[in-house]
Amino acid sequence: MDPFKKNFGKFCVFLNKLNLDFGDALFLRSPTAQFYSKISMLTKLFTLIGNKKQQLPPMDTKPSSEDILNAILPPREWVESGKHFIQYVSHQPASRVDVARLREMLDQKLMERQARESGICPVREELFSQCFDEIIRQVTLSEPERGLLLLRVRDEIKMTIEAYQTLYQSSVTFAMRKQLQAEHGKADLEKTIEQLEHKKTKLENKVSELKSKIEAIEKRNRERKEVEAKKREHEVEFLKYQEAHLAKFLKQVSEKAKN
Repeated sequence: MDPFKKNFGKFCVFLNKLNLDFGDALFLRSPTAQFYSKISMLTKLFTLIGNKKQQLPPMDTKPSSEDILNAILPPREWVESGKHFIQYVSHQPASRVDVARLREMLDQKLMERQARESGICPVREELFSQCFDEIIRQVTLSEPERGLLLLRVRDEIKMTIEAYQTLYQSSVTFAMRKQLQAEHGKADLEKTIEQLEHKKTKLENKVSELKSKIEAIEKRNRERKEVEAKKREHEVEFLKYQEAHLAKFLKQVSEKAKN
């Protein structure tokens, strides 16, 4: 916006303070010394406005694709033999041949480093991450906005992987803690099991002893019953013999009495 238009209200207030309206300042035909002094003050005001216009900061220029690329993929720095080295990513645009070569190199590296085809594999993750960075570089050189979008996708994927890794580590720690607690209680359970097994053995021995006693008692009872049964048979036979003998004796006595 033009500083003169922006400060037009202040300019009118300034004219009122000088007792000079806008029309007189432009169309005065008989200038006086007082008028010249007022014009001098107006000149100083315009000069001040012009200086402020020159002191305005310049507008920021749009960053180039190289600057965006260096921000996305920072240069690699290292010190070797006392010398400081900085390696920037290549700013050379990629062609179809470069893309095909990138795919071949990826397959070759996967085979050379024996990366797993499925499951968790740090080698495969590292190679695909490098390949994705190269794709971001190629896209950023042609379309910086797409490169920034791919950068957001890459960062989101990394955040998701880190979240799953944190969850996995937490679950592993929880499982190990539960395992230690189980092992700590396992010793007490094993001791209890040993005591119960010992008690079980004692009870089994006692059961065997009681069974042996029962068998001995049953055997003695059977033998006693057999002896008593034989004794009763002998008594019954003896009583039958006495009965027969007495019946014969009584028959003889009765016959003698009749005679």
